[in-house]
Amino acid sequence: MQSDLSYQLLTLFRDGGFMMYPLILCSLLGLGVMIAKAWTLWVAHQESEGLLEEVEELSRRGNLEEAIEVAEETRGPVAAILLSGLRRLREEGHTGRDVQVAINSTGNIELDFLERGMTVLATIANVAPMLGFLGTVIGMIEAFAAIEQAGQVDPSLVAGGIKVALITTAAGLTIAVPVHIAYNFFVSRVDMLIEDMEEGTQAVLDLVWELEHGEESTAASNPGSSTDQS
Repeated sequence: MQSDLSYQLLTLFRDGGFMMYPLILCSLLGLGVMIAKAWTLWVAHQESEGLLEEVEELSRRGNLEEAIEVAEETRGPVAAILLSGLRRLREEGHTGRDVQVAINSTGNIELDFLERGMTVLATIANVAPMLGFLGTVIGMIEAFAAIEQAGQVDPSLVAGGIKVALITTAAGLTIAVPVHIAYNFFVSRVDMLIEDMEEGTQAVLDLVWELEHGEESTAASNPGSSTDQS
């Protein structure tokens, strides 16, 4: 049964003509990108679940080093943003602006990583049907050339060209449809991770605000402490 299926696929590939080569290349490239992207986004989402609450709780309790260790041990863009902000927050003389610049830089890098490969999928989804339609045109040209050469309309003469046209069209659409679905799915997953990244950014900035205003409140509540001691 498996050998029959392999033979049929090889027969279709042969009957489809030379346009089947770029179509097969598109299918292999698209499949590889889809597998890699699915794994990357799945890991990023799984590792980020519950991380924000844990790191935020540790930071508010003053366990900044422990929060940094948790972020270091976690993969994903949310962990990278939290780690960047907390490390800058740990440095002496930091300001809220410094923390925000560090977070924005890390966020841009992580966003570029999340969107990597999406252009390839979008290109394949658009190009594969065009390659199939190009094969269709080539098949119809072959069919009419056979009619012209024979000087009469014979179904057996045009059958080969029409078969090429149908095979390449079907191959192009078969490749484009799942790639387009995968592209839209990955876009939605990336959008969800972007929202998580924004929550992580806001959590770190809120922590910076609380620390800075907490110090200001402490200083304001003891304005004459240094004078009294003197």
